[in-house]
Amino acid sequence: MAKKVHLVTLGCSRNETDSAELASILAANDWQLTNSVEEAEAIIVNTCGFIDSAKKDSIDTILAANDIRTQHNVKAVVAVGCMAERYGKELQNELTEADAVVGFDKYAHIVQILDTIITGGQVESHTPFDRRTLMSKSPSLRDTSSLFVPGHSADVLRVRLDTKPYAPLKIASGCDRRCTFCAIPRFRGAYVSRKPVDIIAEAVWLSEQGVKELLLVSENSTSYGKDLGEVRLLEMLLPALAEIDGIERIRISYLQPAEVRPGLFETIVSTEKVTNYFDLSFQHASGEVLRRMRRFGNTESFMTLISNIRKLDPKAAIRSNVIVGFPGETEADVEELLEFIQAAEMDTVGVFSYSNEEDTEAALMEEQVPEREIAERFLAVSQMVEEISQQRSESRVGEIVDVLFDSTSNEGRNQYQAPDVDGITIVDQEIGAGTLLKARVIEARGVDLIAEIA
Repeated sequence: MAKKVHLVTLGCSRNETDSAELASILAANDWQLTNSVEEAEAIIVNTCGFIDSAKKDSIDTILAANDIRTQHNVKAVVAVGCMAERYGKELQNELTEADAVVGFDKYAHIVQILDTIITGGQVESHTPFDRRTLMSKSPSLRDTSSLFVPGHSADVLRVRLDTKPYAPLKIASGCDRRCTFCAIPRFRGAYVSRKPVDIIAEAVWLSEQGVKELLLVSENSTSYGKDLGEVRLLEMLLPALAEIDGIERIRISYLQPAEVRPGLFETIVSTEKVTNYFDLSFQHASGEVLRRMRRFGNTESFMTLISNIRKLDPKAAIRSNVIVGFPGETEADVEELLEFIQAAEMDTVGVFSYSNEEDTEAALMEEQVPEREIAERFLAVSQMVEEISQQRSESRVGEIVDVLFDSTSNEGRNQYQAPDVDGITIVDQEIGAGTLLKARVIEARGVDLIAEIA
């Protein structure tokens, strides 16, 4: 009989694609996925290692899995994912509840690892290292033929872990940027694009599984293709994806403002099925703060970017993330950020309080902002975001939108709303899961919209 494994995925949508690949490897080797932890012989926790709150969630989940072990038939608790890759043996030394901490390079051997543990053997946990050293610094010279990059294998199909009518589709992994607050390139590695043929093949497969909306994800989607010799490859890929039968909506995430090309904006707006949804990672508006972050831009350049989008489509949705309390940030910098948010009139903005991360330059910077001031600035910026988001939602009253219902209910998402990070659209009747229909917006409630079937 097949052994049963319970897979828990934490963190971002990129982790979801990695879990789908792990699930496929397990399913091909007599391991059956189960949603019931009580009947599982093994629990795999796909961890997130991005910020402190995410790391705490990962640790709490591993501890909870161990508690289940003491009550049921669980024989193995294994940590994978970003936190496992980032800390490895250090994590297991401090968290003995995990039987093994597995790095990305061992994903292909996950079956042998589980079998070893449940039969009483021991598995050596991952030793962390800087994954950027695995490949050439020059994108054009990168060779991944002997390297396991999660979510990139052309030989391993995915297993759908849910029945939602949308699914993340990874187009690249890693990052070549050196933002001073971010440790992701260290444990995710240098930027690697997936080949278009593999992306299209997976998109076709997803459409056959009932997926209506593709969420193109990576650490930096605007870099797609640079290591394959064509910086405009995303502009070429989007029309090909739009031709796939069954796919009704394509959404791109994680656009880097410093790398955006006018041609990409034009392709997004002109390609049928691609939503006019621009997820731009600004992080701040002050040029001084951005330079300390080792990013590029300022209020003026960002406003020009937004203006160019709205010239192509005045109704386009724009979302971003900002960090408050970065080392050296002054009251004048915060005021500039507030003025930018007010002038930009973005649909949604994720606001994050700065916190020091290991292995980052920012953690060693002088002029650290006191936590109390960070909290005050976070509140001020969040209040401004809430006010602007309400105004932006109100501007859509009377507009006809295309609503996709993720489950059978009266709640769906229109083309301006991404899963989990934006608001929802509520109609006055229950609609079947996977249904895409038009509705007229009649009211705004914060980031959520009230609509009637058109």
